[in-house]
Amino acid sequence: MIYVGLDLHKEFSVLSVMCEKGEVLRERKLPNNGEIKQFLRQFQQPVEVAMEASRGWYWLYDLLEQDGISVNLSHPLKTKAIASARMKTDKIDARMLAHLLRTDLLPLSYVPQREIRMKRELLRYRAALVRIQSGIKNRIHSILAKNNISHDFTDLFGKAGIAFLHSLTLPEVHRLAVEGYISVLEQTRAEIDKVSKLVKTTATEDAEATLLMSIPGISYYSALLIRSEIGDIKRFPSAKQLCSYAGLVPSTYASGNRMYHGHITKQGSRWLRWILIEAVIHSLYKPGPLHDFYHRLERRKGSKIARVATARKLLEWIYHMLKEGKTYRQMENWANKQR
Repeated sequence: MIYVGLDLHKEFSVLSVMCEKGEVLRERKLPNNGEIKQFLRQFQQPVEVAMEASRGWYWLYDLLEQDGISVNLSHPLKTKAIASARMKTDKIDARMLAHLLRTDLLPLSYVPQREIRMKRELLRYRAALVRIQSGIKNRIHSILAKNNISHDFTDLFGKAGIAFLHSLTLPEVHRLAVEGYISVLEQTRAEIDKVSKLVKTTATEDAEATLLMSIPGISYYSALLIRSEIGDIKRFPSAKQLCSYAGLVPSTYASGNRMYHGHITKQGSRWLRWILIEAVIHSLYKPGPLHDFYHRLERRKGSKIARVATARKLLEWIYHMLKEGKTYRQMENWANKQR
């Protein structure tokens, strides 16, 4: 077996090739194109590659996997904790990845199927468009404040509100900016509508996302986001491990015979953590076990801690829904019997 550590950069990659005995056979710096695949093809023995889950790993992972090369994606934070060094160069990083792979010490990162990755990209594209839309609205509000202009519109960016903005008498630069922002806003809205339709279609065609839409406060967007961030539910042996993946479990510090529990870890999927807390806010309007759980905790520890704890409770329910095919109503009935 040949072990290859691959340190991926934007325009090039550094590869360190190691044999089973730990001897470095070759080291190369190659451009990010077909040369990497050609370089790996020359070895007569089976090749196994280790690379970090950096920002641009998709294309290279798929390229090597399609060529029949076994690729292991390492967890960057855990790898750094194991293999921190005073001297840090691309060659050392590549060599260390190969060594950790060879000794079976490489901390692996979960690699979703390509279909799940594309769903994630679709949802994150929509989220980026919504952020752009919010930014444009905030800039228009800022221009109005600079000119001491107030209004009575509940939705300044509805049909009547846009007409009001067009009618304003403003300094030339501010008038130009408002007109330009309105134009960009309309284009962004049109793109959000187009993407939202695709998200809705994708969610309704996914059985697990459809199941999640039975939860109060979970729309087709939220359901597909939760579904795509979790991936294959079978990879989590327990609900606790799923909550840990979402960063919704308390951090733990142990010293001697004493143990302390702090704030949630916030490690893992920030998207999953965010959408669950958002869903909890909406679901609290419906009476039920989660509603009661939240309000009991809120009286003792405040709304912020109660929201996070309820999000964790909801994720535990989601685990059983996906693992056992249960509906939200069945989970509510089960929770009511436990009281």
